[in-house]
Amino acid sequence: MITEKEPGTGLAARIPGSKSLTNRLLLLAAAADGTSTLRAPLVSEDTVAFREALGVSGIPVRSGPDDAFWEVTGAGRGPVGPARPWCADAGTAARFLPPFAATGHGTFLFDGSSQLRARPQRPLIEALRALGADLEPGPGNGLPLLIRAHGIEGGELSVDSSLSSQYLSGLLMAAPLMRRGLRIRTGSLVSRPYVDMTVALMRRFGAQVEESADGTLHVRPGAYDATDVVVEPDASSASYIFAAAAVTGRTVTVPGLGTDSLQGDLRFVDVLAQAGAEVRVGPTATTVSGTGPLRGGFTVDMGEISDTFMTLAAIAPLADAPITIRGVAHARLKESDRVAAMAENLRACGIETSEGKDWITVRPGVPRPTRIACHRDHRIAMSFSVLGLAVPDTISLDDPACVAKTFPDFHDELRRLFTGDATS
Repeated sequence: MITEKEPGTGLAARIPGSKSLTNRLLLLAAAADGTSTLRAPLVSEDTVAFREALGVSGIPVRSGPDDAFWEVTGAGRGPVGPARPWCADAGTAARFLPPFAATGHGTFLFDGSSQLRARPQRPLIEALRALGADLEPGPGNGLPLLIRAHGIEGGELSVDSSLSSQYLSGLLMAAPLMRRGLRIRTGSLVSRPYVDMTVALMRRFGAQVEESADGTLHVRPGAYDATDVVVEPDASSASYIFAAAAVTGRTVTVPGLGTDSLQGDLRFVDVLAQAGAEVRVGPTATTVSGTGPLRGGFTVDMGEISDTFMTLAAIAPLADAPITIRGVAHARLKESDRVAAMAENLRACGIETSEGKDWITVRPGVPRPTRIACHRDHRIAMSFSVLGLAVPDTISLDDPACVAKTFPDFHDELRRLFTGDATS
């Protein structure tokens, strides 16, 4: 990554707030003592579902004009039931809210869409049981999940985070509300930058979190402090705009994402630099410029930034040599089996693609006209939209509206920056 005092301007992209930050901040604000203000939150299907789940759990969230900010009034403790939080498609809601509810009192019945019901919850269920929570999961240890909350004592715990770091983040954020706090041994851990994000935000709200040399995390009991926070633009969403600049030869800047970002997915620009794009990262903005055909012929481990692996896979046919992406086995357990879905759609485009449990290799080729099967997965839709920019009139989507999960104005922004009037 090239860093400098201020990157070049280029076209300024309008990237919505980070989903990962918004939903973590909603939870922390709900647990804090007093009213916290979240400025520039992401307003999308996932974050609205999270906000509404808090509302039915007795945590009021007030929206400012045009959702410019959200005010969350917490009570400095867990919530009080009965409540029936609906998580819709939001994995973060299904994994962050149950530990928080378990620190409170009363009954909570969590449920969500058929897509969310199919996603794994077993490590979280096992961890909550080990902490003494009284719960009844649905089929396969998933949703619907009934919790009869009476507070949690806390103590020591081992968590399997090999499938998702969200289990660990949910337990960590609830830990200060446990009577003895929590000491967690993580073992195998995917997406470490998201755990680092969680810990950084907890500390911003006043939590005491320590990490030992062996990776054990110790969270002391205590109250969170209400806090005023500005939500960064979403680095995962920005990956599509950065990739579009790389394949169209444009220069695009994302204000608000710079060297101090809490989001590991900004490291996607390092991968674009490896593929030949010009990348400049400054304190308050990041700029990517396309410099010509993409360079391939490399293997990259994207396990820690797996939400962006599809962005690279979708544009990999435009490179001058094969690109192999590794470390993404856990991406098979997201909104879709993302590795299989990318391979399936690339092959439908006529692109030679091979895959294994945790890897995918994409070879150069000229995509043929194809209707992409989105599998209700926003990231598949956005990734292939970028390929469609580079090869006009070839790519259509069977579910373009699914981008509303995290980036409701995605299609309009892509047109504005790359096919329309970028000054409007």
